[in-house]
Amino acid sequence: MPIALLHQHPIAKPLSSHCAAMVIALAGLVGCGREPPKPGPAALEVTTMTVEARDVPVSAEYVAQTQSSQAVNIQARVSGFLDKRVYTEGAVVKAGQLLFQIDPKPFQVQVDGAAAALQRNQASLQVATANLKRTRPLVEQNALSQKDLDDAQGQYEQAAAAVAQSKAQLESARLDLSYTRITSPVAGVTSFSALAEGTYVNSQNSQLTTVSVLTPMWVNFSISENEVDRLRANVRKGLLKLPADNQLLVEIELGDGTPFPHTGKITFADPSYNSQTGTFLIRATVANPDGVLRPNQYVRARLQGAQRPNAILIPQRAVQQGAQGHFVWLVNKEGQAEQRPITVGDWYRESWFVAEGLQSGEQLVVNGGQRLSVGAKVTVMPPTAKPAAAGS
Repeated sequence: MPIALLHQHPIAKPLSSHCAAMVIALAGLVGCGREPPKPGPAALEVTTMTVEARDVPVSAEYVAQTQSSQAVNIQARVSGFLDKRVYTEGAVVKAGQLLFQIDPKPFQVQVDGAAAALQRNQASLQVATANLKRTRPLVEQNALSQKDLDDAQGQYEQAAAAVAQSKAQLESARLDLSYTRITSPVAGVTSFSALAEGTYVNSQNSQLTTVSVLTPMWVNFSISENEVDRLRANVRKGLLKLPADNQLLVEIELGDGTPFPHTGKITFADPSYNSQTGTFLIRATVANPDGVLRPNQYVRARLQGAQRPNAILIPQRAVQQGAQGHFVWLVNKEGQAEQRPITVGDWYRESWFVAEGLQSGEQLVVNGGQRLSVGAKVTVMPPTAKPAAAGS
């Protein structure tokens, strides 16, 4: 019998009133199944930016190709055997520098022959001149007839003409001799030699090499017809503002991403539409004093100088997309998350232009928006801090 045994146990003692009260209180709590109240959800950490309408500089980037502003074909002016190539292929040469030498010996013979012919004719002219001087007074004294004077005058004129012709032939021979030294008319970079030494050069194979001027350099790129139409429409609607002189600066980026130190300007826009490519050709001219740019090199051309007036530009990571379109998260005055649908415009680098939905002064959530819900409490962190990852 449990009760009898309890009363008979020698160490059993009655509970004090204080202990009994504690036991009853604990039993009551257990019996009712109550739990202490849970704390509310913690505020979510986000970073924000203040929406601001301002004039935003915009640029456009295109794949471009360089072209020498003056590429000169080096050709032989006379026929003969190519004695030697003097320049180093691919090297930069100065204006007037010797590139090729054609065998000059046959041309030197022509010069010598023309010089001898000139001397002979000059001697004949001297005789004819002296004869004419003797004939005139004798004719005046009726010692000689008028026919004798006419003959002397004719001999003089023939001798003078022969001298003039000999001078021209000598000058032509000297020019031909000078043409055996083929020099560069401009300073620039050379191409490969089209003919080997010892080749006979004539009018059929007179092309020897090319020298391309390095500065200034042309940078060519193309703009599609649709892009031109959109550009004109944006300017007409006031969505895009060009410089006062319509002169956009052109920045060049090399193939490895290195910025080229000199900027250029657009100097030619082809008014003719290329139906094969669907584009218009645009040409910029840029200084290239150090020869960094070479002809036919692929680069990136970035047009600078245009602005989007009174525009709102927000980071791409702040924009989300749902079933109803694009939306963003804002932080209202109560520190709560507010969802706002927006209409995005053009994509610019890593940001969106916002056409509708935002106003200046609003607090836009940039980072941390993926974890938000409408009305959620948020804590705005400094821009340098990163919000806690989802699920942390």
